Amino acid sequence: MKLPHKTLEQKLFKAGYGYICAVDEVGMGCLAGPVVVCSVGMTNHFYTKAHKKLHWLRESKLLLPHQRDEFAKELLAEKDLVYSIALCDSKKIDEINIYQAARYAMRRAIKKIQPNIELKTIVLVDGKNKIKDIKHDQQAIIKGDRKIFAIACASIIAKVYRDKLMKGYAKKYPGYGFEKHMGYATKHHQAQLTALGPCPIHRRSFRLDYSSIKT
Repeated sequence: MKLPHKTLEQKLFKAGYGYICAVDEVGMGCLAGPVVVCSVGMTNHFYTKAHKKLHWLRESKLLLPHQRDEFAKELLAEKDLVYSIALCDSKKIDEINIYQAARYAMRRAIKKIQPNIELKTIVLVDGKNKIKDIKHDQQAIIKGDRKIFAIACASIIAKVYRDKLMKGYAKKYPGYGFEKHMGYATKHHQAQLTALGPCPIHRRSFRLDYSSIKT
């Protein structure tokens, strides 16, 4: 399996950038729960280390839950990496649509980890589109979470954070199975949604027809 590499980040530091910010989101296609964005920031100090415990790190969808948890634990303990989380709940998603909600959360997450000192900064974005209204240079990378180490780090932290949120919602809104499918449109989720009707964290604007379901 080809692992995400640090080549791009190292080239960017050599090109004069002093700070790299990488951003990724999770929960775009879910029927329930928020879209969660993680932004990670690092200087070249982070990349001068070997990071032996992060050697097999790859994007979150290619990892088992316990592997994601271990990598997230290592990343959050790394003093040369800063991170922030931003999210948009289902009401905001219904109001402005899922794409705009994710972009809104991205801008907030990036703003939270801007360096205190003036460093030339570049933002690495997973996907084909740059983020509007960001003052820094940007590079959008298709399948960036599979190719770029920094984006893979963001994807893991975002996924672990959102999964914990959804397990909490499973206790608050039992019966839907949020602790198993995390809000995605599995057959079980759709069957329970039909049987129970939507709860407050379901996205009314998504493809299932809620009009005949009593709230």
